[in-house]
Amino acid sequence: MHASEREDFILRLLEERGFVSFQELGRRIDGSPATIRRDLERLAQEGRLERVRGGARRLNASNETGGTDLQRLAGVPFQENINLHLREKKAIGKAAAKLCQSGEGVMIDGGSTTLQMCSHLAGLNLQVLTNSLHIVSALLGQRGTRILVPAGAVFPEQNIILSVFGEDGMPRFHAPKLFMGAASIGPQGLMQADVVLVAAERRLIERADEIVVLVDASKFEGSSGNVVCAIDEIDTIITDARIKPRDLEMLQKAGVNVIIADA
Repeated sequence: MHASEREDFILRLLEERGFVSFQELGRRIDGSPATIRRDLERLAQEGRLERVRGGARRLNASNETGGTDLQRLAGVPFQENINLHLREKKAIGKAAAKLCQSGEGVMIDGGSTTLQMCSHLAGLNLQVLTNSLHIVSALLGQRGTRILVPAGAVFPEQNIILSVFGEDGMPRFHAPKLFMGAASIGPQGLMQADVVLVAAERRLIERADEIVVLVDASKFEGSSGNVVCAIDEIDTIITDARIKPRDLEMLQKAGVNVIIADA
């Protein structure tokens, strides 16, 4: 692959996703890490992308959804989302908690579905890294649960902590499992409404051995947004019985383990 082809490929990925990790570029581009790094630096110097810790993002992507207001994220505010499909979310959260092993470390990404795991984690003596203040609050009363949070800015509408400038404020933490939600899921992959979330979630993905996605079946209905990861990067999806056969087939063809939570 020539330099111009690599550059075009990188810019196409950024146009689709807003952020792409160095690790993913290494998997998908026929070139050495040093070559890819030079490509990114050259494109950054030309003003065609922005270099950030762990990869690159589309130029000005962090301001696309709110001008200079970095305290707002695109998407449905947490308080509006928490009661949607609540029965299904509770069942999904309970099923997800069963995947946790006593004494292990896990990462739980912020979201109204991942929040439903928390009440089922008591007594497991877990070490939990989370960016969600809601999840912190839900776990605080659990004896034996140790909580870690990243450094960054608080986004009040979602009540999560994110690094908005690409610097890595995460503790040096690796976990067997990352539990995360999504704004939507389709053939393109797992998607979020805001590109700032994409960069933050990619940093979590790179620290996990296994990616477990918690989504109720409605998340398959509107597959649009900024792509966080491809379907085949996901190990397990926990959803509910309303999932349509075509969506179930899509996941199974991609080699994803699907758990149907009984609501």
